[in-house]
Amino acid sequence: MKEITAEAITDTVEKLCIDACYNLGDDVKDLLRQAQEKEESPFGISILDQLLQNIDTSKAERLPICQDTGMTVVFLEIGQDVHITGGSLQGAVNKGVRRGYQKGYLRKSVLTPLKRENTGDNTPAVLHTEIMEGDRMKIIVAPKGFGSENMSRVGMLKPSDGIDGVKQFVLETVIRAGANPCPPILLGVGIGGTMEKAAYLAKKALLRKAGEASPDPELAALERELLVAINKTGIGPQGLGGRTTALAVHIDTFPTHLAGLPVAVNVQCHAARHAEAIL
Repeated sequence: MKEITAEAITDTVEKLCIDACYNLGDDVKDLLRQAQEKEESPFGISILDQLLQNIDTSKAERLPICQDTGMTVVFLEIGQDVHITGGSLQGAVNKGVRRGYQKGYLRKSVLTPLKRENTGDNTPAVLHTEIMEGDRMKIIVAPKGFGSENMSRVGMLKPSDGIDGVKQFVLETVIRAGANPCPPILLGVGIGGTMEKAAYLAKKALLRKAGEASPDPELAALERELLVAINKTGIGPQGLGGRTTALAVHIDTFPTHLAGLPVAVNVQCHAARHAEAIL
């Protein structure tokens, strides 16, 4: 049995909140560079150059990469031999978010849904937990901005819609979104399970290294096919036209009921922020 203190969790979450908002991964940066080399639109080339400059400035100046520092989504993989001491898991995570957003001068965007009253500290976080073998805890903090989140969709397709229906749903989601999610975008696609499971799969798929293909050859082929189709829409960087509408498509699946075909598309702007640590 390994003991992990609530304070250690809080300290880690605090650091990850700031790191995620200041430092965009090299995986996304590499995809933006590749897109810039292929882009034909002068506007598109200029926009991609500005995005790359913004990434460098954010890291060098220790500033948020985007003014929308998101709602904090936290993924926890907890070893079954871990014992948390000194407080509750949820309390420790929210305390870390509170401190991170305060110390990092990150915008507090979380409020009650109907009265629209700001909670003042960007809590509560959205927590997803999985119990794993072992005695370690992996913490992934993924701030999610809502320009892109608002463009996401869940569809309960009929089994007869099949793979063509899935492709159509994904493409329709991108076309309907247009310039709203600040393209170029990344797409997380969840297929199967139940309504909420599909949404979870789509969200979690975005944690994969940007552009890394699915280990399933059939899904990897579908990812490539959808990426080509999306970039043929011509929406382009910031919706001003061009070849680069999406940087990557990540698909994950789960067995589902014989009567259904749930599909979720989680739209993510180029600022695919996440940072992780292991305790």
